[in-house]
Amino acid sequence: MKGNDFPVEVMDHGIALPEFSLDNQLRVAEGMSNMMNSWVGYVSLFLFFSAYILIILEELIHLKKAKPILLVSCIIWMLIGVYESMNGGGHAHTFVEHLIAEIGGLFFFLLVAMTYINALSSLNVFQSLRAWLLSKGMSYRKLFWVTGGITFILSPFADNMTSALLMSTVAYTVSGGNKKFIVPAFVNIVVAANAGGAWSPFGDITTLMVWTEGKVETVKFLYLILPSIVNWIIPAVIMSFFVPKEKPQCRKEINALKPGAKMAIFFGAITIAMGVSFHQFLHLPPFMGMMLGMGFLMFVSYYMKRWGNKKFLEQLGLEEDRRSEERAKFDFFKQLEQVEFDTLLFFFGVLAAVGALQYLGYLNGVGNLLYGSLGLTAANTVIGAISAIGDNIPLMYAVLKMNKPMGVDQWLLVTLTTGVGGSMLSIGSAAGVAVMGINRENYTFMSHLKWAPVIILGYAASIFTWWLVTSCVDL
Repeated sequence: MKGNDFPVEVMDHGIALPEFSLDNQLRVAEGMSNMMNSWVGYVSLFLFFSAYILIILEELIHLKKAKPILLVSCIIWMLIGVYESMNGGGHAHTFVEHLIAEIGGLFFFLLVAMTYINALSSLNVFQSLRAWLLSKGMSYRKLFWVTGGITFILSPFADNMTSALLMSTVAYTVSGGNKKFIVPAFVNIVVAANAGGAWSPFGDITTLMVWTEGKVETVKFLYLILPSIVNWIIPAVIMSFFVPKEKPQCRKEINALKPGAKMAIFFGAITIAMGVSFHQFLHLPPFMGMMLGMGFLMFVSYYMKRWGNKKFLEQLGLEEDRRSEERAKFDFFKQLEQVEFDTLLFFFGVLAAVGALQYLGYLNGVGNLLYGSLGLTAANTVIGAISAIGDNIPLMYAVLKMNKPMGVDQWLLVTLTTGVGGSMLSIGSAAGVAVMGINRENYTFMSHLKWAPVIILGYAASIFTWWLVTSCVDL
């Protein structure tokens, strides 16, 4: 976002500021420049990078990532308020009102998605999938492809971290402790999860942000399917040659769907459809459609508690008094309690902090430096590589707030690169960090790093595929 465009952008989002004449716009731009080069700008930048270092070191210091960024983001806005009070006021209040509306919509969208995932897990949907795979007696190499393929298909709908956790658990369960299978299988799952999530508005928080900002229409995300497949398939083909061919020895599991699981799956699909429809056809915020879907789930929960388990429990031969106890096991609010509020609060903190840097004028300066010197394609490619080191959420939000004039093809590129760039390192994505917790003895930062060259090859090939796709269609 250019400094002297701030009032216009705010007005475009429905906040009327009639007093913002050209003179006032120039004064706002001057004020942002003054703050960026004042004590409040320097202190804010120091605080932001301090919090970011703590986020990167989360696995080493065991400090939840939401804590530093949430604290720092609020302190930065407090300092901005102090500075403007000392220098005759400003426009921070209006900016924050606009910012919180944006954050709130994404916050509630994610809340619904996470609640549905918890509900499906409690009803044995994911566990049944794992048991089915274990019952097939596949070889290591076939399991390598099946777990990667299912992850790629599942992540656009169940989010990349959940998909990676589920399938890495399956891979580890059947591995028998075989490191030659565990490491490439886990790397394959992380790459597949990030690649699969890149072509769907629901597959990753970054794609969700691009979608809700209206930069890419729902249908046009499909142009990223082929680049995403290439991003996953090239490293997978190379790694598969290093996976053992023999069959693992593992204990079979029996895990059936609980009553109400099919109903929850059905309403989960309806919820996604509602989110898309509210955004695409009704021109309403997509989180409203998702909240409607949460209402469906609440009534499914009510049905389950009153009648849903009755026949199932009767078949088990339970006495009437025990049936009433068992029937109350599925509780909607229990699923809500299990939502990862660390992730949601981290999300709030990051967006609030990056919004503060935008208000101070830093994003404009970085955007001019990066995009002005490299050009759109090179800059968006570099941003994807940076996401292997830093979290892709603040990176994507920063790109959105820079508001550089880019066509749909470039928005698709930066969506792709920030989504899959994190696969290069095990700490570069939520999926990678989550999978590291499954088997810390074998799957480590260094074991993942050994496969970085083939992942980078897939990254480069996916960008080339993006170029071919967007060159052949009129966006």
